[in-house]
Amino acid sequence: MSASNQPAVPGVGRRVMSMVYDLMLLLAVLFIAAFLFVSLTRYTGQPHVRPFFQLYLLGVIAGYYLWFWLHGGQTLPMKTWHIRLEMANGERLTLGRALLRFALGWLCFLLGVGILWAFLDRERQFLHDRLAGTRLVATKP
Repeated sequence: MSASNQPAVPGVGRRVMSMVYDLMLLLAVLFIAAFLFVSLTRYTGQPHVRPFFQLYLLGVIAGYYLWFWLHGGQTLPMKTWHIRLEMANGERLTLGRALLRFALGWLCFLLGVGILWAFLDRERQFLHDRLAGTRLVATKP
């Protein structure tokens, strides 16, 4: 496939703004999820329950992203900013690839290299996208 047939890559600023919007929505989802956990388990910060609570919240975060990525390739902020996630070959994302991207995204975030990589990458993709075999494309220039 020639470079002219490649879909447009959204700018790094556009992707970061989408991430900020996603974070705001995700915080609301986590607030509701935490409220439900605390209400149903009567959790008050006991140390022996904390790992289960943290794992539960990580599962909620994973569920949020995986659901949207696998059902159209876009979260609401990605739709707003006209960005779609797909496999590097342009096909729809698979569950395995979405899980890999999610795990690598956390790792790259914790190491502080995910977004910075986009400035060095020839196609301006994030490091976790490059490693997972996924890409972000613009749905509107």
